[in-house]
Amino acid sequence: MLQSFLVANPKGGCGKTTLATNLAGYFARRGHRVMLGDIDRQQSAREWLKLRPQGLPPIRSWDIAPGEPARPPKDTTHVVLDTPAGLHGKKLDVVVKSIHRVIVPLQPSIFDILATRAFLDELLEEKAVRNQKTFIAVVGMRVDARTRAAHELERFLEGLDVPVLGFLRDTQVYVQAAAHGLTLFDLSPARAALDLPQWQGIIDWVDAPHE
Repeated sequence: MLQSFLVANPKGGCGKTTLATNLAGYFARRGHRVMLGDIDRQQSAREWLKLRPQGLPPIRSWDIAPGEPARPPKDTTHVVLDTPAGLHGKKLDVVVKSIHRVIVPLQPSIFDILATRAFLDELLEEKAVRNQKTFIAVVGMRVDARTRAAHELERFLEGLDVPVLGFLRDTQVYVQAAAHGLTLFDLSPARAALDLPQWQGIIDWVDAPHE
């Protein structure tokens, strides 16, 4: 069965594309047939795919034919969708109906927390979520555990009625990898040693059955 994942948050600059590209990289490294889609007008994910070196586990984009809607390539097993800032209302409703799981990235700032609180409330009211056909989780992004902002983020997340999959540290490793079309899962074990353990909660959740 096709597995589909939406990475979404109405707040811009919260790490959606970083999370989406690396999630696609994880699935590709596992040998799945992966499509990384982008419903953002900026098409950041599609542009990133152009940088991806030949010889790495393949990640595909939408099949686009003249006069036809974009669709996943044939035999795709896993779809990861990146989303634009401001996704809400009818457009959110349409997307969520066709998605199995939604991952909400969240940075440790009061502005991100306030925007995300309202977004999670909206998500939890979606019919597919209430009927347990779509599942939601949160990931803390660019978190420095030594800061007060990180502690405020943890306190906010403790009060949520959704799983928190983990906290990804604030590091240039993701930025440097992305510049070359790479993900954390394409790097050498030594270079990814500090970051791979932080993905374990995410990996456990995306690989677990939620039916």
